[in-house]
Amino acid sequence: MRSLVIGSAMVDTIAIVESDRVERVTMSNAETSFLLLEEGRKTEASEISTHCGGGALNVAVTQARLGLDVSALVRLGRDGRGAAVLARMADERIDPRWVVRDATVPTGAAVHIASHERNAAIFTFRGANTLLRPEELPDAAFAVDLVVVAPLSNQSADCFPTIVAKAKTSGARVVANPGVRQLSARRGAFHDCLARIDVLSVNRSEADAMVPGLVARFGEGGPTLPLAPDEPPPALAARGLRSGGFEMSLPSFYGALLSLGVGAVMVTDGAGGAFAGADGRLVHCPALATEIAGTAGAGDAFIATFAAYHAQGRGVEAAIRAATINAASVMGHVDTQTGLLTAAALEARLPDAAKTLPLRAWPIGAGGTP
Repeated sequence: MRSLVIGSAMVDTIAIVESDRVERVTMSNAETSFLLLEEGRKTEASEISTHCGGGALNVAVTQARLGLDVSALVRLGRDGRGAAVLARMADERIDPRWVVRDATVPTGAAVHIASHERNAAIFTFRGANTLLRPEELPDAAFAVDLVVVAPLSNQSADCFPTIVAKAKTSGARVVANPGVRQLSARRGAFHDCLARIDVLSVNRSEADAMVPGLVARFGEGGPTLPLAPDEPPPALAARGLRSGGFEMSLPSFYGALLSLGVGAVMVTDGAGGAFAGADGRLVHCPALATEIAGTAGAGDAFIATFAAYHAQGRGVEAAIRAATINAASVMGHVDTQTGLLTAAALEARLPDAAKTLPLRAWPIGAGGTP
């Protein structure tokens, strides 16, 4: 199977700081935490390391290790960071023919500060990643089976409708993993493409960002999951989705997107597990218990794995379990790629998943009606 991945590639610098050296403030109502770094003072780190990352590169490496024939369309500067990304692609046998080099703008970079629960605070310089142009999207690049669009920002996000149109013209399946900025600043353009997206994957924050636009068309609230009397709901189903003063139940959110023509919808919720909506069912998979060294890249591994299994006709159950296993493996390492599993390693873990990852499923119809 041939896959084209479009989005960002960059170099990550990751600093691991022990919990007793950085103060953390957790908000009781806002569901957020903050790391407090003292101004004008050096803070000792237990480790500082450099790795290649970025949403598109993480997805490309994931799918290459799963045995797909992968090419990447990313923008890099003509600098040392760009050379490091190309070397990484060569190591993973990712086809670089569609990579764009920019002589005037540097390759993107990020600094991760990981402490306490290792859910890093990330400083991002997007660099060349933001400047993709329609003329840098050759038709020949889309002669593949699967096009995965990682988060795009700024000028690059304006190319999303063109990317989707070219993919569908070539007969490829489209997998979209938009970021919050793309879903908010370019909401209209994104919604216009929904009927042409085969798999849409968002995390809880990104799903929240979609609520105002969906409420305008489908209304607030909605039905809850049809649970047994003593059956506890998954955390996200109990919370629902909300943004800008608007709220939607999880079934309504899924029903709205499926009725707009999206083939399958994924929502990841960290330790709360993940949901997949497709074929008239909403499936929940719990998170796999693991010792967390870092959370960055887990979402990329999840959608890349789910997309590969789903495109190969493995079914939602196998796809969501495989995605959960691979994402957990990534979180066992500080960087975004070391923990990614090969196809053989992942397949070896799947037989035990029926016990370790029990699934729950509910029927769901248009508008979220159970």
